[in-house]
Amino acid sequence: MERETLRRLEMLNQLALTEAEKESVIGFFVARDAELAVLNAIDTENVVRMVHVMPLTTVVREDKVSQPFSREALQKGAPETDEGYWCVPKVVE
Repeated sequence: MERETLRRLEMLNQLALTEAEKESVIGFFVARDAELAVLNAIDTENVVRMVHVMPLTTVVREDKVSQPFSREALQKGAPETDEGYWCVPKVVE
């Protein structure tokens, strides 16, 4: 990372870095660039592309329609109901 790039990032993000912090950030990105160069130097011509390291299997269950609760059972705890609907206080005028 160049100092000018860091200066623009500092301005965009409204940061005020000390000189020591600037050197630390620049050193971090220089080290990342060196690591990336090492990885890019590896010959991957004969490596098969893959999305996941482990094969994925999806366990799919059959969808079954069911009604585990009845409306009446759910509305037993309601303070007030009207023709099968919950009655709630008016919150918007």
